[in-house]
Amino acid sequence: MNGIIVIDKPAGASSAEVVRLVKARVKPARVGHLGTLDPFATGVLPILVGEATKLAPFLHEGEKHYSGLIALGAETDTLDPTGAVVRTAPVPPLDPAAIAEVAARFHGAIEQTPPVYSAIKRAGVPLYKLARRGEEVAPPPPRTVSIERFELAIAAPDRLRFDLVCSPGTYVRALARDLGAALGTVAYLAELRRTQSGQFTLAMADSLADALAALERGDASGLIGMRAALAGMPEARADAETERRLRNGDSRALDCIAPPGARKFKVVAGERLVAIAEATSRVTAVIERVFAAD
Repeated sequence: MNGIIVIDKPAGASSAEVVRLVKARVKPARVGHLGTLDPFATGVLPILVGEATKLAPFLHEGEKHYSGLIALGAETDTLDPTGAVVRTAPVPPLDPAAIAEVAARFHGAIEQTPPVYSAIKRAGVPLYKLARRGEEVAPPPPRTVSIERFELAIAAPDRLRFDLVCSPGTYVRALARDLGAALGTVAYLAELRRTQSGQFTLAMADSLADALAALERGDASGLIGMRAALAGMPEARADAETERRLRNGDSRALDCIAPPGARKFKVVAGERLVAIAEATSRVTAVIERVFAAD
C-alpha cells in the first residue's frame, strides 16, 4: 500500500500515536506524517504510507490554515491548555477596532521565538524533553515566519477566536503568547484546529476511527495516490525503456524530457509515479527520488 491518508486527528492523540495506529494495520509498510499536531490540537494530519514516505520533502511546502481560541489573562509553561499557569495579568477591555489593529501587526513576515516546549533539538534532544526533565532551557533563537491572514473576533471578555493562514514552521502557541503581550496582558493557546495543510483539507479527511476501520477491512478507497498528491508539480512521461533506466538510477534517461520551464518535475509511466527530478539545464536533469514499482 502506497499513498496518503488524510486524517482528522482527534484531541488527546499525538501525531506519533496516529502513525503507530496506522502502521499496525499496514505492516510491513513504512508510515510517517506531515506537520506535527500537538496532542491537544485537532484537524488535518496527512499520513504517508509505504513509498509515499519519500514524498515528505516535496509536500512540506504550502500554507497551513488554522482556527482556534486564545485565552487572555494567563500564560502556561507550554503555552497551551496542557501546561501549568506560570503568570497572570489583568485583561484590558477588548475593543474590536483595537483588536483588528493589533492583529494587523502580525501580518506578513514576522520574527517569532519558538516555545521552549517544542520539538526543536539541542545536542540531539528535543527541547520539550529537556524542559519536562526540569532542566533550565534557554529559548530557541528567533526565526522568520510568514502570516498571510490573522483575523480575530471577541468570544468573551478574556477569549479571542481566530482564523490563521501561515507558512510552515509557524508556532501558533508562540503567536498567542505574542498577541497577549501586544494587548498588554498574557495569553496561551486554548484550542487549535488545523483546517488545511498544503493541498490537504478537512474535506479530504476521515476520522481516525473510520480510517483505521477501513485499513482493517483492506479498504484503500481513502488513499490518495502518489501521483495525485503531486498534482501541482509539472509532469513528464516515460516510456518503458526510460522507466527502466530511471529505476536503475540513470539520470541521463531524463535528457530532453523535462517540461518546459520546470525546475522540479515528476516522471510518470501510465498512472505510476516513477521519479522526481530537477532540471539542471533546458535539456538535462538529475534524479532526486526514485519510487519502487507497485
